[in-house]
Amino acid sequence: MKKLFVTIVFLLCCPLVFAQSVIGKWKTIDDETGKALAILEIYEKNGKIYGKVLDILNPKDKHKTCSNCSGDDKDKPILGLTVIKGLKKDGDEYNGGRILDPKSGKLYKCYINLEDSNKLKVRGYIGISLFGRTQYWHRVK
Repeated sequence: MKKLFVTIVFLLCCPLVFAQSVIGKWKTIDDETGKALAILEIYEKNGKIYGKVLDILNPKDKHKTCSNCSGDDKDKPILGLTVIKGLKKDGDEYNGGRILDPKSGKLYKCYINLEDSNKLKVRGYIGISLFGRTQYWHRVK
């Protein structure tokens, strides 16, 4: 009976543990307009966090390319583009990487952290985090 109780408690708690991860699918929300823009998948690769565009919600924008980007991202389709690059876990936050703004083609320093299990704070900045923008993304279930 005790083993059954422990198993049931474990199974009930597992979803709560996994829900506290940044890994998953997120709906991006424009901080200026409040409109949903895209669905991104945040994933881990070699101990670092990355995010790529899975879907663009405005049908007119689905075929756009990153024309203002430089380097390897220049003229790549935004759909499928990796926009969060190389974040590392640092306590409750992930930082030390970059985020790409496909509109401007600019790379910014970045940190992300969970506000709650379904809300992600994403901050892109230049130099220090005081000079930047924050977006709040919502988990896609």
